Amino acid sequence: MSVVFAQGFSTAGVRGGISSVANKKDVAVVANNGPLNVAAGVFTSNRFAAAPVQYSRAIIENGQAHAVVVNSGGANACTGDAGYAQVEDTAQYAASLLGVDSQDILVASTGLIGELLPMDAVRTGVKNAIDALASSDQAGLDAAQAIMTTDTKPKTVQIEGSGYRVGGMVKGSGMIAPQLATMICIITTDAVVSSEVAQSALKQATSRSFDCIDVDGCMSTNDTVILLASGASEVEPDSEEFHKNIAQACNDLARQIIGDGEGASHDIRIEVTGAQNYDAALACARAVSSSNLLKCAIYGNDPNWGRVVSSLGTVPVDVADFDPRKVTVDINGIRVCDGGQPGQPRELVSMSQREVHIDINLNTGSHAQAVVWTDDLTLDYVHINADYES
Repeated sequence: MSVVFAQGFSTAGVRGGISSVANKKDVAVVANNGPLNVAAGVFTSNRFAAAPVQYSRAIIENGQAHAVVVNSGGANACTGDAGYAQVEDTAQYAASLLGVDSQDILVASTGLIGELLPMDAVRTGVKNAIDALASSDQAGLDAAQAIMTTDTKPKTVQIEGSGYRVGGMVKGSGMIAPQLATMICIITTDAVVSSEVAQSALKQATSRSFDCIDVDGCMSTNDTVILLASGASEVEPDSEEFHKNIAQACNDLARQIIGDGEGASHDIRIEVTGAQNYDAALACARAVSSSNLLKCAIYGNDPNWGRVVSSLGTVPVDVADFDPRKVTVDINGIRVCDGGQPGQPRELVSMSQREVHIDINLNTGSHAQAVVWTDDLTLDYVHINADYES
């Protein structure tokens, strides 16, 4: 049911004509029907943040939003004042149709960077979507499909809380890197929460989920994660449980992105343990996940642990202090590197399964750990991005 699993929401996904892909849905609207209109958001840290990111980041500061308009087929990034004016026009048009203030409309876009949007198509999509708003399973699926670009399948989540619900959808397949990996994500809940609680839960959740995936090491200009709360359940949740459920939703959606990485044939889990603190463990896991040499080796079913330790060794000592002579590396349960030296023969490692687990123990005497998910780098990835258009 996606974003309409939680009570108090309606949605639609339609074709406006923005995307060059024939018959592809390319505009989605998610409306919060209340009684609350709480909103929280986390956005890309890219300095070339797209116009809709700049706009929505400012709008959401008051902790409220009535609806989100998302388009695929164009990122509206690096488009200057004209691009920002397009976002304002989109928000004002949607607000006029919904009968709300334009300051209550958030906007997100995904697609090709450096081109203005065809506003006639945007307006057509917004009107058609708002006319079609519904709370059905099909409406949720349509919306999840409308925000896709190179995704091969819609990605949704639904979680039952104690008397309340959490739903969500995400798009993301390529141009995925840490620092809020590349996606458009909308999470909904019918819990009764304040904007402060919503923002806290979302920020905490994204830092351990979307910040911990890496398909190709490329950060987007358009990353947007929005949490909307309608309060329709009339249930004020336990704070710890609410944070846990939002985290679960983000983790589930982030894992689905990795499972749909552009052209990927393996999903790679990199877990670093035995670090001095979480930041050190995360820095080590990210260094390994960013190695194109490792990604290519995994594509070739080669458990080349040399690619792991060489990347691990690039982490500055002041970020993660460890002794290379104590490091162990296990790939799919086989200790291929023991104390910075060869361990068991790599031929013992089975690479036939989709998931590859790389477990690194720094053995510093401390026990902090972190997990990052990534994909292998395949010929299909190269073809997809060599031919990419929205």
